[in-house]
Amino acid sequence: MPTVEVADLKDGDFLLDVREDDEWQAGHAAQALHIPISDFVARYGELTEAAPQDARVHVICRSGGRSAQVTMYLVQQGIDAVNVDGGMQVWQAAGRPVVTDEGQPGHVL
Repeated sequence: MPTVEVADLKDGDFLLDVREDDEWQAGHAAQALHIPISDFVARYGELTEAAPQDARVHVICRSGGRSAQVTMYLVQQGIDAVNVDGGMQVWQAAGRPVVTDEGQPGHVL
């Protein structure tokens, strides 16, 4: 499974958050696209429209399990996708910003 460390992510990397709505609302990376894993197949077109052409998709969830499933699906579809190791827990622990939809400080559920 293709994997990347949070520390290796750069500003501007395309980030797909597959956590559920309540997790997203508590806090997320500001630049992330949110498509919950429970809706992912039905909303797949939103990803293909939003992701820059030929850009890598960095998939993140809380700890890495759900994002690993989505990463494997995307790779099977021929998309350059990688799982973010440790997910939002590591993101937050590394001091990366976690915000709410209103731009206020958030937290990881």
